[in-house]
Amino acid sequence: MDESTGARQVNLLATLAVGLNDRVRDAEETAAGHGSAAPAALVALHEFLGGASIDQLRRVVGLTPSGAVRLIDKLSESGLVKRGPGPDGRSRAVTLTRRGSDAARRVLAARRVVTETLLAGLSTSERESLVPLLERLLHALTAARLGERASSKTPPGGWLCRLCDFSACGRDEGACPVANLSELAVERQLEGSMSAKTQTRN
Repeated sequence: MDESTGARQVNLLATLAVGLNDRVRDAEETAAGHGSAAPAALVALHEFLGGASIDQLRRVVGLTPSGAVRLIDKLSESGLVKRGPGPDGRSRAVTLTRRGSDAARRVLAARRVVTETLLAGLSTSERESLVPLLERLLHALTAARLGERASSKTPPGGWLCRLCDFSACGRDEGACPVANLSELAVERQLEGSMSAKTQTRN
């Protein structure tokens, strides 16, 4: 591949990412009725994080402790979340209200509509051929983020899956490249830890 072709591919992909992010973010914030990290917080609480502490939630959506408290205050005032006792008796758990669950579903639906509109211009065969390419790109992105975490750096933006529709991602069937690579990294970390303990004992 010549240099000009590679540069054009990079520019096309980056421009697509910017444009799609703008449209998806606008749709999500409109559906949630709140901006910033609110759509991600609602979806994360709806899909996999219900009953989490504020500290757990802030790590998922990429906020500081004070920023997370302000977000929960705002969502609580809007009747979208409620606080309750945490599992350890000291922390506070956050759960969605019925209105919050409805808002989370609207966010997911809005995200899907915007992206589907973009994909509508592709044929069925083109869309099918796109899937393995997207999976490989997500695999590469996840590997980069895991490398940052291994170097004690926090990847920007919170968890990659914070706005995912878990019914569509294929996680339960082992088809999610992000989950698969993350689980493999955890297994390797555990194996390394066990190996180090064994060597120490020996």
